[in-house]
Amino acid sequence: MRVGIPAESRPAERRVAGLPETVTSLLGAGLAVDVQSGAGRHAHASDAAYRAAGAEIIPDHPAGTTDVVLTVQPLDLDRARLLREGDITVGFLQPASELDLVRVLAERKVTAFSLDLLPRVTRAQSADALSSQALVAGYRAVLLAAQHLPRFLPMFTTAAGTVPPAKVLVLGAGVAGLQAIATARRLGAVVEAYDVRKAAAEEVRSLGAKFLELNLETQDGVYAAEQSEAFLERQRDLIAERVAASDVVVSTAAVPGRKAPVLVTTDMLKAMAPGSVVVDLAAESGGNVVGSRPGEDVWVGEVLVHGARNLPSSMPAHASRLYAKNVANLLGLMTRDGRVAPDLSDDVLAGACLTHGGEVRHAPTRELL
Repeated sequence: MRVGIPAESRPAERRVAGLPETVTSLLGAGLAVDVQSGAGRHAHASDAAYRAAGAEIIPDHPAGTTDVVLTVQPLDLDRARLLREGDITVGFLQPASELDLVRVLAERKVTAFSLDLLPRVTRAQSADALSSQALVAGYRAVLLAAQHLPRFLPMFTTAAGTVPPAKVLVLGAGVAGLQAIATARRLGAVVEAYDVRKAAAEEVRSLGAKFLELNLETQDGVYAAEQSEAFLERQRDLIAERVAASDVVVSTAAVPGRKAPVLVTTDMLKAMAPGSVVVDLAAESGGNVVGSRPGEDVWVGEVLVHGARNLPSSMPAHASRLYAKNVANLLGLMTRDGRVAPDLSDDVLAGACLTHGGEVRHAPTRELL
């Protein structure tokens, strides 16, 4: 069976779904690999490197000519229509925002796996691309904030006086939030963080940051669940003072499959010191910050709000390295004796499967359609 790795075509996407090292692992599993010429250029993986790893370099997109297509972003509709019955796709695909594509995949009887739907269980961790890319996003968020902040992050003691360290507040302590905390600490900032999950407190403190103890009920789960508007209103009231006292706010709070909760209001932004910076990592899913827009800088008075958009793509080398390994690991779960034959009785594969045999298997998407 042949696996195809295309050059990504969606705007500003610089990652690639396979690298020479993962080509080697796919070949070891008995698969043949076709790589579209130039697919890895942004990740500094040349056609020659892919060829040396054993891949065949092809001039065009592999949709319709290979049995499996590995992508980062979802296929566009024209390429999806080239797929044949029984073909397999693996990549990010948020079905609620790609309903037309889901229809095409179902009509073509394609077996489509979405890494956005991958169950968050221990056995699936090696394929958890949401987490690996969140790590990149959390790191980049702090670097963006430091770039825009008109002040130092670390403390400096000089002959001209002492410069105090910047105060950084991180809202949400999942993978992205924890990486933002760690990066801000490495750069010398004083960091505090808040998360609705009880287990997050220990993780925050282990990184040397202060965990905000709010007089609010906490959640026991590993992942945050959606909260009522009344809860969010109380939460905003309690964190307003800490937002105002911060030089940098990085917001990362998200609920899978739901609109991001609003944590920072316009009044909070206006209370921050002039020159402060807010980076909203949830901008693409509705935003934690009122008024943030994906990919744009918005000024609220003298406070800059940066709406993050696809931050992992800004670090294509390492983001691709992590993502390609996630994809190869997921493909490994469905490959036996040189054939990709997904066993949909497997909970991990079943959970990530969006369409199969003409059916939309993901119930919430089926309801939307």
